[in-house]
Amino acid sequence: MNMDQIKGDWKQLQGKVKAQWGKLTDDDMTTVEGKRDELAGRIQERYGLAKEQAEKELDDFCKTL
Repeated sequence: MNMDQIKGDWKQLQGKVKAQWGKLTDDDMTTVEGKRDELAGRIQERYGLAKEQAEKELDDFCKTL
C-alpha cells in the first residue's frame, strides 16, 4: 500500500498505525492525517530515531499493509 492509499484510508488505518507505534497519541493521529512526512516526523520524535530510520520503519510498515 502506498502513502496515497494510506492517506485515503487514514481513518481506517489509524488503529494499525497506533498498534505499530504505540507512543503516538490521538493528537498525533489528527495532526498527521495520512501525510507521510508528518507521520515519519512524529515517529522520529516519539521514538528518538534518526530521520532515515523512521522513514525506513514507515516504508516497511507500508509494505505490510
